[in-house]
Formats: sequence, C-alpha cells, structure tokens
Amino acid sequence: MCFLIQASEALSQVLLREVHENMEGKRKSDLRIGSRVKIVQKKDQDSGTLTEGVVQKILTGSERHPHGIKVTLESGEVGRVKAVVEE
Repeated sequence: MCFLIQASEALSQVLLREVHENMEGKRKSDLRIGSRVKIVQKKDQDSGTLTEGVVQKILTGSERHPHGIKVTLESGEVGRVKAVVEE
C-alpha cells in the first residue's frame, strides 16, 4: 500500500512538472500562431519585465528550449515565451 501511495505521488509530481513547463512556454507544440503569451525581450532579461502579445511567428526550431520558445509578436517584438495566457 505504501508503495502505491509513493508511486502515485511521484506520478503527480511528473504531471505537475509537465503542466508547469507548458505554462512557461518551454514546449513548441503548446504554442500556436495567434496564442496570447508573455515574453521577455533580450533587453529586459536583467529586469525580467514581461511583454504581453499575440504570436505572429515561432522562431525556435526545436520542440523544447530551457529558456522558452522564441517568438515574434504581432507588434514586431521578439522574445522568449515565459507564460501562455489562458483565455
């Protein structure tokens, strides 16, 4: 019984980590053209200031990126996705 509880807790942690990663914009497959996101631009990396906008183009070629998928917003601003805004 104790083993099942530990296994269930471990699975919950894995699932929570995947949901958290998705919300942080680290997986390309979770983004679409037209998604509303918050990005950090290169000039704002030190301050962590986020810019909200709509994805016009996905620039990162790989499926995952540890610092967030790089996108261009409809406003022309470029940065790495830090959060996907749920609508």
